[in-house]
Amino acid sequence: MRKMVIVNSTPIIVLHTIGRLGILKELYGEVVIPNAVRREVTVKDKHLLDSYDWIHTVDITNTAAKELYTGALHDGEVEVMLLAKERNANLIIMDDGLARRHAKYLNMTVTGTIGVLLRAKDNGLIDFIRPILEKLVQNGFYISDNIYRKVLDLAKE
Repeated sequence: MRKMVIVNSTPIIVLHTIGRLGILKELYGEVVIPNAVRREVTVKDKHLLDSYDWIHTVDITNTAAKELYTGALHDGEVEVMLLAKERNANLIIMDDGLARRHAKYLNMTVTGTIGVLLRAKDNGLIDFIRPILEKLVQNGFYISDNIYRKVLDLAKE
């Protein structure tokens, strides 16, 4: 059975910005995004995803359920969780803390951009995580000092 991985907008945007979006393909083969994530990712550049044929956009079917979350979370985060439930996804990749807590409450398996990078290092796809973390931070991705140190410890750097 093929694993389904659903990705939110922030991991796509930040990995694309630093030229490392291909890590998702190397780790997961194909990934799925809901329409709200596609809209968020392409708001500044409508062609941003055109060359990534391994990123597939899928409609959610339970649009009524979306209304339950509208106030607390962004559209992309809500649609990621709804799509994950509808398609019985194996993994969600999202960075927002509140959205991750919601997903975990719903018994979904969640990781973030940093978790993806750690897995990439474990799988030998990248040699060092530190320079990638530095690029992320330089491009506006927030990583607390505590998390930064923990990630380097986990990566044995």
